[in-house]
Amino acid sequence: MLHGRTSERAAVTTLIDEAWASRGGALVLHGQPGVGKSALLADAVARAEGMQVLRTQGIESESPLAFAALHRLLRPALRHAGRLPAPQARALRVAFGEEEGPDVDRFLVCLAALSLLAEAAEHGPVLGVIDDAHWLDDASAAVLLFTARRLQAERVALLFAARDGDVRRFDGGGLPELVIGGLDRDAARTLLAERAGVPVAAEVCDRLLADTGGNALALIELPGVLSAAQLAGEVPLPAQLPVTEGVERAFLDRARRLPEAAQTLLLVAAADDSGRLATVRQAAAALGADERALDAVERSGLLRVRGAELELWHPLVRSAVYNAATSAERRRAHRALAEAMTGPQDADRRAWHHAAAVEEPDEVVVGELERAAERARRRGGHEAACAALERAAELTPHEEPRARMLQAAATSAWLAGQPARARALADAARPCTADPVLLSDIDRLRARVEWNTGSARLGHRMMMQAAREVAAADLGRAREIAMLATALASFGADSGVDIDPEEFAGPYREEDPPLARCLNDLLVGFAYLVRGDRARAAPVLRRAFTVPDSVSDTDLRSNLGIAAIHLGDDAEVLRHHGLLLAHARDTGAAVLVLYALTRGAFGEIATGRWSSAWAGLSEALNLARGMDRPGLTGMPLGWLTVLAAHRGEDDYETLLAELTQVASAHSTGIGDVLIRDAIHWAKGVHAAAHPASAFHHLEQIANPVMSRLAALDRLEAACHDDRRDAAETWIAELDAFAEATGAAWALALVAHGRAVLADGDAARGHFEQALRHHARSARRFDRARTELAYGEFLRRARRRVDARTHLRAALEIFEDLGTRPWAERARQELRASGETARRRDPSTVQDLTPQELQVARFVGQGLSNREVAAQMFLSPRTIDFHLRNVFAKLGVASRAELARLSLG
Repeated sequence: MLHGRTSERAAVTTLIDEAWASRGGALVLHGQPGVGKSALLADAVARAEGMQVLRTQGIESESPLAFAALHRLLRPALRHAGRLPAPQARALRVAFGEEEGPDVDRFLVCLAALSLLAEAAEHGPVLGVIDDAHWLDDASAAVLLFTARRLQAERVALLFAARDGDVRRFDGGGLPELVIGGLDRDAARTLLAERAGVPVAAEVCDRLLADTGGNALALIELPGVLSAAQLAGEVPLPAQLPVTEGVERAFLDRARRLPEAAQTLLLVAAADDSGRLATVRQAAAALGADERALDAVERSGLLRVRGAELELWHPLVRSAVYNAATSAERRRAHRALAEAMTGPQDADRRAWHHAAAVEEPDEVVVGELERAAERARRRGGHEAACAALERAAELTPHEEPRARMLQAAATSAWLAGQPARARALADAARPCTADPVLLSDIDRLRARVEWNTGSARLGHRMMMQAAREVAAADLGRAREIAMLATALASFGADSGVDIDPEEFAGPYREEDPPLARCLNDLLVGFAYLVRGDRARAAPVLRRAFTVPDSVSDTDLRSNLGIAAIHLGDDAEVLRHHGLLLAHARDTGAAVLVLYALTRGAFGEIATGRWSSAWAGLSEALNLARGMDRPGLTGMPLGWLTVLAAHRGEDDYETLLAELTQVASAHSTGIGDVLIRDAIHWAKGVHAAAHPASAFHHLEQIANPVMSRLAALDRLEAACHDDRRDAAETWIAELDAFAEATGAAWALALVAHGRAVLADGDAARGHFEQALRHHARSARRFDRARTELAYGEFLRRARRRVDARTHLRAALEIFEDLGTRPWAERARQELRASGETARRRDPSTVQDLTPQELQVARFVGQGLSNREVAAQMFLSPRTIDFHLRNVFAKLGVASRAELARLSLG
């Protein structure tokens, strides 16, 4: 029976009630060992009448086994796996070691877990209980946290319990948390009286409560170590009462009173990570412990047998018994367990028990660990792969294999989102090898960590040096590394290293494979860009764009997108990032989805596809939050803040505050300058009514790509702040860019800039020229700005009738884009010209949330709810919930009607 805990039980009840009401959620219970977290979980299970209860527990010795805890949790629900999309069902089978095959993306497993829970919830609300979450294997923790953050309309509640103050900490990453403190006086007195079986004096209760801080486990165990006279207050209590550490000692004292064979069996159970009675009995028998030993441990209350499984009374029993054993005793226990685990399903556990049983290098164990790492990698369990490879490196007697294992471990750490660990492992690998190819792979990874989390310039230097050092052994590898380095340099990360990237390029040959030709063109084109020679870069990079869509190399495709951004070729920006996004969605690669949505925004924002950009960037932001990768929120937040400033959105200040916090707290390497530029751009737009302030922010935009995107804002601010010199400089830069690339939008902006600096007929001629160029460009917002500026010019010249044509055109585009400040400015100008502009009824599409708009667009393309769910990393039930809202807001009754609407 649970004593006290009124407020804690109420919080859990609310979580469960919300799940019944189709509002899924999660709660993390935190507290010191023994405070009563597990008791609260048991109470929740007891009160979850009518719910399907799924349970799992983190186990310290199991933490290197990818998805072990997740498998236990989902095992009862796997009967619903047949209703999942085939890629998701396969991802679960591979993750749980039930099927061999191609690698699966971690986030496809995340989506599959969410979908499976949602499917189970269709048959009744689900309560998932996860105890000792601090000992979850990393892969299971990542999937469960991602799932918890994506719960919306599902009848699912996830309840975690995690210990504070341990060597491992469970980070809920923003999930609701409840700190569990000690019991209050009344609850503590009731509990003591119940456990003691004899009267407990009031002053003794108060002393025990004060000394234990109300720790429930200590209060449960203390009556067993105190005499009746002490409990009655007849004999003084010890000066030092056992609390958490003392409770461990109490467990250990109880264990040491057992016969030697029973102690051996208890140690084997503490070292075991399977929970299988047969395995523990077989291993213990090999060490001389028989059935009588098991009986003795059961009678002690330190271990419980439930059918074919056994469990220790409390996690502190495991730590007390295991840590008190000698190293030789622990090795013997692990060796016995390894020999007892003979089935193929236990290959990973067997490898780790063997690894714990040896001290000296052992190539047989190394081989087992490498195979375990490969299985983990294919399942998407990168943390487990890293741990296995790192241990294998410790046990190998030879330097070259150690370097290879450490490099592979570093790669797995990087893929697991652990850049600091990846850097340390790669640094450790480097001194172990002289192989130039392996060294180049090591340095390429070290550089990738650097340009994403530290110094982009240092990353560039490392890449160029790696390319030079490997060129003699593998020119193709050198060329690829140099291309990536030169792409970095083109975004301002040039380290100044005295290595010419073109020394790795070869001549253009039609007979080469398309991939090789494209790679070579990108290298040469980026090299021209770095030297400032856009005129020579443009044709080479455009030739690279001709690579067939069927080429699916993601590094190549993303760099084609970067090349298109440099040339301001909006169609190619959208094409390459669209292909990247389609590939990422099809394969369930969530990080790549995020990248494609964020970089594709360069094209969508430029071309006025703002609703689409807003929806995609909101999805990217939610994905980054779901992954608990705050650094990856930077660019989505940056774009959203810029759009909010232009559209006059109410959440501009909120977005800006979050963006500023992310920029100050998280280094994103090459992304830092872009995020800072987004802040300056957004602030400059928001401050448009104060020219000096607007100019102050906008002149600080450093990246040339961002400065060109913000060109009209910068020019307008310069003119309004009487900074003609700056305006002329920026126009000259745009003119040089337009001449080199032939971009129609750039030619239009040059003419626009010259118009606002000119007077009379000269200004009119420049405006007309700008509009002719705009007619060949897809940049609608820029065109509307020119129409507005020309209309304002004509109205001031008393040509009101002529002005109205341009002002109406500007207003129509501004209203389509949903930019309230610009639309209102156009209306004011129309009124000043003598025409009253009727305010257009706002588009009902603008009433949709970003997530609803994404759902509407996918459904409009003919996708089913399940297909949309797979694309958006949500459950079908959540998609159904959003689709009902879409139908209500847009006033449609069918998917066919929705497909006929223009959704941006």
